[in-house]
Amino acid sequence: MNEKIKTILVAVLAVITLALSAATIIAPKKTYSEQENRYLEDPPVLSAEEILNGSFMKDSESYVSDHFILRDIFMTVRAGYERLTGRNRVNNVYLGEDGYYIEEYNGLQNAARIVSAVTRLTERCESANIRAVLVPTSVSVYADKLPATAKGTDQETDRQALMKSVSERIENLKPSDGGKNFSWVDVAEAFEGAKKEQLFYKLDHHWTTYGAYVAYREIITSFGFAPLERSLFTERTVSTAFKGTFSSKVNDLLAKPDNVTVFESDRLSLTVTYPDRNLTTDTLYAQEYLTKKDKYSYFLNNQNTFVEIHNANAQSDRVLAVVKDSYANCLVPFLAEHFETIYVFDPRFYRGKISDFINENGVTDVLFLYNMYTIDSDAGINKIQ
Repeated sequence: MNEKIKTILVAVLAVITLALSAATIIAPKKTYSEQENRYLEDPPVLSAEEILNGSFMKDSESYVSDHFILRDIFMTVRAGYERLTGRNRVNNVYLGEDGYYIEEYNGLQNAARIVSAVTRLTERCESANIRAVLVPTSVSVYADKLPATAKGTDQETDRQALMKSVSERIENLKPSDGGKNFSWVDVAEAFEGAKKEQLFYKLDHHWTTYGAYVAYREIITSFGFAPLERSLFTERTVSTAFKGTFSSKVNDLLAKPDNVTVFESDRLSLTVTYPDRNLTTDTLYAQEYLTKKDKYSYFLNNQNTFVEIHNANAQSDRVLAVVKDSYANCLVPFLAEHFETIYVFDPRFYRGKISDFINENGVTDVLFLYNMYTIDSDAGINKIQ
């Protein structure tokens, strides 16, 4: 290749780079990626402190990565190349057996803050009975579907250790500080016995409605109720085209989508209030999400700071507070069968003290429910008190 051709190629590459950079700068910026089902990075804050501690450059890199022009196309091409070269792990997602995409697990990073949050909530709730659930995810429940090259980090060992640490901390509380009103509900054994049926979506990180039902049976028993038999619900498929968060990471256009199923009940007479939306309705489902990519948001109308639910036909007059991640969204309809009132909190956005609300509003029972991935990364854990 002579020098003239080299010069032309360098010039062309420089023009393309400058054009893409300019387009990235001037193009309208999105705040949310429906493809990835997450909020994109905000512009970095320029300050002396941010520059000195290195966070400005890190935040700038994340911002540019999230808003780079044609980003979705480049991500699809990259993922396709990795698949074609025989890789069984794309963007930290393993391509497992039977069409399961399973997120890589790298161990707990924030165990201490989780222990503190659960202990703090228990200590500050004056009289409510607290039940806590750490939901094992598909990397643990369906470990037999992982490729042989998958990393050996054991989520179940971490889960058991975390539960033990919380229990030991709470046992040291005085009885007057909540020392006797807390217990774990372990759903792992129930999952093991039920996993021949699909407990988790194959292309998304959430459990299926059936997975939530299996957990519900264990949870509601711990509150002293008899779980309702599956035959008492009408199971209806509301979508056959769900490609969730893992599908977005792998970008496999040929992957078979998941079905979304709802367990319907004629025993509910509901008033559901979403204060943030200034909305009151008679259903726990949001039909409009079935036409969008994030079809899991059909359950409990996506993410909300606070939801208040009343069931006039409930089995009891007890009042439940649910402190949760999004796994609880398809679990709440089962719980509504038993509790007259349910208050649902998303600690990421709720500004008050959850324990104060519980103490001041006649809450008899509390459910703390997180999956093992979210509880380690959710910034809302620090706000629980």
